[in-house]
Amino acid sequence: MPRCTRKGCGKEFEADQAADVCTFHPGAPVFHEGLKSWSCCQEFNKPVMEFDEFMKIPGCTETDAHSSAAPEPQAPVETDATKANISSSRKSDGKEVFSFGGAGRTSATPKNAVLDASLANGPAPVVEDEDDLSIPVAAGTTCRRKGCGVSFVSDEVNRIGDGEGTVCIYHPLAPIFREGSKGYLCCKPRVLEFDEFLKIKGCKTGRHCFVPKKKDVKVADPTQVDELVECRIDHYQTLEKVQVSVFAKKVDKEKSTVQFESDEIKLDLLLPDSKRFTRIVKLFGPIDPSRSSFSILGTKVELSLQKTDNRSWTVLEKTDRDLGGVSLTFGVSGRTGTVGGKEIILDESNKVRPGP
Repeated sequence: MPRCTRKGCGKEFEADQAADVCTFHPGAPVFHEGLKSWSCCQEFNKPVMEFDEFMKIPGCTETDAHSSAAPEPQAPVETDATKANISSSRKSDGKEVFSFGGAGRTSATPKNAVLDASLANGPAPVVEDEDDLSIPVAAGTTCRRKGCGVSFVSDEVNRIGDGEGTVCIYHPLAPIFREGSKGYLCCKPRVLEFDEFLKIKGCKTGRHCFVPKKKDVKVADPTQVDELVECRIDHYQTLEKVQVSVFAKKVDKEKSTVQFESDEIKLDLLLPDSKRFTRIVKLFGPIDPSRSSFSILGTKVELSLQKTDNRSWTVLEKTDRDLGGVSLTFGVSGRTGTVGGKEIILDESNKVRPGP
């Protein structure tokens, strides 16, 4: 069956029964300093941080029929930083090359790109969800893996055996949006247009995941069993520090622990209703444990990581992936961005520049 091509809808429909209520976004996606929203409904659909949450933002406009027509090219909503830092050109073979920060600097070869020596130790392991075959799935349920988009038909077609319908082609790592460029951490393609981003083919083949298995439980003590849960982690950086927020409500201050080491942080947070969040984060760059700190608040845990040098961290967790010229947003307060910034901060290579 064809799938509606309008942004925010994506429903399958019978070719001869296109007449149906279609709820979609007529505007363009907006990605700015880690926040994601739609230009057509920013006033009442608040921007979100996570890409999965962004894809769930309900459409703001209705029409009485679906469409399978190719969407018309739409100019991206640009921020001042995007306009200043990104340009593109096409080679003779038709490939488009994106440049950041002026001519001669492409996303694959930034002028002052320096990767931490700790990357030689390899990437942090990626734990992927597995499909729980014991739980029934409703027809039409979409595979949860990023970039797949297959809708469930039946166990025989999508979950059992090795038929064509059981093959899942997906992205195992998260999407990344920086300076107008869009792609996935697990593979190299980078594009400017959101429609082109949605077309980036998965880089890994496996099985579908319609209903993920519940996380294993961990024994906290002989009398209590805690359910392991996931918590969202957000972060931004300044010249000297990386500020990390772990969004977990009502953390037990007495029993929870946060440990700092030179190349990692260990989180063990006890939550209400016998829930627990544990994670070891292998850091992109080195930190000074003695000068790093944390505080447990009502809705989150705030960590302040003291860098041992002033280099920019490309991501929070180390990886052996080629991220090109991507870097975290520099800021001084707030969730992300440069809220409250009052002075320009230059790295050593830009402090002294020859005159014209």
